[in-house]
Amino acid sequence: MSIVVAFSGGLDTSFCVPFLAEQYGEPIITVTVDTGGLTAGDRRAIERRALELGAQEHILVDAREDLFETQIQYLIKGNVLRGHVYPLCVGPDRVVQARHVVRVATEKGVSRIAHGSTGAGNDQIRFDVALGVLARDMDILTPIRDEGLTRADTTAFLKARGFDVPTSTTTYSINTGMWGTTIGGRETLGTSQPLPEAAWPTTTSPANAPDEAQSIDIGFERGLPVSVDGIELGPVDLIDALASMGAAHGVGRAVHVGDTILGIKGRVAFEAPAAAILIPAHRELEKLVLTRWQRYHKDQLADFYGMMVHEAQYFDPALRDIEALFDASQIHVTGNVTATLFKGHVSIDGASSPHSMFNDAVATYGETNALWDGRDARGFARILGVQSLLSPANQTSS
Repeated sequence: MSIVVAFSGGLDTSFCVPFLAEQYGEPIITVTVDTGGLTAGDRRAIERRALELGAQEHILVDAREDLFETQIQYLIKGNVLRGHVYPLCVGPDRVVQARHVVRVATEKGVSRIAHGSTGAGNDQIRFDVALGVLARDMDILTPIRDEGLTRADTTAFLKARGFDVPTSTTTYSINTGMWGTTIGGRETLGTSQPLPEAAWPTTTSPANAPDEAQSIDIGFERGLPVSVDGIELGPVDLIDALASMGAAHGVGRAVHVGDTILGIKGRVAFEAPAAAILIPAHRELEKLVLTRWQRYHKDQLADFYGMMVHEAQYFDPALRDIEALFDASQIHVTGNVTATLFKGHVSIDGASSPHSMFNDAVATYGETNALWDGRDARGFARILGVQSLLSPANQTSS
């Protein structure tokens, strides 16, 4: 009976292939689920690596559209940022990857699935929870976690068997997806040190970014981006295009400190140029077309939604309910947003929508209006302040 390994080509999953082959004496099938960030050359290199390590068969699944439809579209609709900073770069990918790995294992008649997560991070929980829901009758193997192995241990194991281990894989742990890239290493083990310039894999240093700003126009329909500078693009191509533009201008770099699923504090660096452009652009468009209470309740639910996705609770039915609300809220979120990219910064310059509630034909803030007169405003102010007027906390003693 074969073993299916969720395979990225990195150090940990590379270790799993020969280790499991030796431990179980079974053929290994590697499955790479592409959720973004891989070039054609990367895909070929990953397949070559899997076969060199001893995999009997390697399977590539392109799941980028799936990731957008099931995950990223709701991160955009909800303006989801963990800790108001982190756009959940790769955590949501794990659900999609787990689903496709299980599908392949089922098609191959395999009952054992392995992943290379360690016992310290969030991904082990995300994979375990997803596989527990999707592969209830399958055995889940986690050799690095079970053996308590360090990156030095897995490196030594591979080198002892004649396999090359690139130095970069032992210095920093880099996870790339369509929505961004996370970087973990020596500096992220503490809270005071910035990453060195060489640790950022794709974005230009803001200091070295072009001296000329780039202005872009993003078109939205029903809450989702559909065009850049007037050119209609599918979601995958559009996100890739914005990621390239943002990376060239040093946009999307940041470091996030937050709570891990296991309850400890964690620190991660990330690059997310497309998210750094799309989320503020989408938020600005929403300001034109949603009522204050639509936006208020969306913001509360988005924070909860992001927490649940981050903490491996994607399959809770409450998230489907929140997604339904997000969908309903976006019916009129259609229009265009202009943004400027310059040396690591994104500025939102303006937005327009056929459904805009910003109507200067009936009222101009601070000046004139056609919907009420001064007497109405005076009465409104008096009624609005009644509870504050009557509150004991605001009564002065005689």
